[in-house]
Amino acid sequence: MQPESNVSTETSGREPRQPYAPPPGHVRYRLEAQWDGTNFVGWQSQPGQRSVQDTLQGALETLAPNLPAVALRPVAAGRTDTGVHAEHMTMHWDISDELKLPPERLIRALNGQLPPDLSVLSLEKAAPDFHARYSCVGRSYVYRVLNTPQRRALCQGRALHVAQPLNLEAMQQAAGRLVGDHDFAAFATREERQTRRTLYRLDVQQRGELVEFQLHGESFLRQMVRCLVGTLLLAGRGELTPEGVSAILASKSRARAGPNVSPHGLYFSGASYPAAVSQEV
Repeated sequence: MQPESNVSTETSGREPRQPYAPPPGHVRYRLEAQWDGTNFVGWQSQPGQRSVQDTLQGALETLAPNLPAVALRPVAAGRTDTGVHAEHMTMHWDISDELKLPPERLIRALNGQLPPDLSVLSLEKAAPDFHARYSCVGRSYVYRVLNTPQRRALCQGRALHVAQPLNLEAMQQAAGRLVGDHDFAAFATREERQTRRTLYRLDVQQRGELVEFQLHGESFLRQMVRCLVGTLLLAGRGELTPEGVSAILASKSRARAGPNVSPHGLYFSGASYPAAVSQEV
């Protein structure tokens, strides 16, 4: 997930390894969280804004008002932009060992303090070398498009509405051109990092009235997922051939790719880790 107008949806990858151990007097916890991004500016703390990171920190501090340094800020596997949702976001949190709450009580207490659009799904002690961001070897996203002539009220804020029929096979063929290790500069927005990434999977599936774009990779560039989906939608409308997608990829030119789709159809769906750092203590 270095902000632009808001925080990057995609995560940075291939960064220098950092010390993983929690500071003295702290216990490392691994958590899974879920949120509706509609009313958040994203994961990352931003002064004066409602972020997921600050909301979590505030809930924990409420539980320990007499413990000023109850915890460092939580660290997530990825960052999300304004309006982007998370189904399963892995994070770690270094919490003071003076907080005498076992995990089963701590998760209940946290959820009792958190607002309805944010919840902790699981919480357990982690190995001290587990790092939610730097230990992560894969990140998954889902983008949902409601492909119906008329919009659906219950999909508001959950999926992008596209009224025009989409050619599923054309999008699938175009998606196949993007899988693998490539320079994805054409699909990144104002990216200063190196732009080579490995996209392990990009599936396009019809699920009833929804078209789902499922992506899995080691890491993603700024707004890369939203641009990839925007480009594939051009193929679905017949405005771009699979060969044209390959040409855009080779060009490394952002101007040739499709538009970034709206954030409200995007979900961070999961993170994966080597077994060696996934073991709890």
